[in-house]
Amino acid sequence: MNKTLKFLITGSMLLVSTCLYATDDAGFSEGANFEEVTGEALYHAICQGCHMTNAEGAKGAGMYPALAKNPKLAAGAYVIYMVSNGMGGMPPLKQYLSDEQIAEVVNYTRSHFGNHFTDVVDADDVKTIAQR
Repeated sequence: MNKTLKFLITGSMLLVSTCLYATDDAGFSEGANFEEVTGEALYHAICQGCHMTNAEGAKGAGMYPALAKNPKLAAGAYVIYMVSNGMGGMPPLKQYLSDEQIAEVVNYTRSHFGNHFTDVVDADDVKTIAQR
């Protein structure tokens, strides 16, 4: 199979899988930045497309790690870095989210989906770690 065809098939599969798992509460922001403010709204608008509604992760056209009951989320700095700068298939989001929004989605993910990390991060932590 040539590379172009493989790319098109993979991209189509990702789009279809994202649409299949989208929920009615996953809205679209207008403009260059996301408008959602709460961690829950940001997760539903951005993260669940790959990590799924209940943060179980996914395998298929790509591998998206589970965030549910994930011990790596114990380090708030790690999660801030990943959301801000991305890695592998995870895109960097710091150009689309404010420091406050990043802190909100990090805190939400670390305190939901079977994660019970109670230390919260704030916008100052994001400024320090995200290296804007």
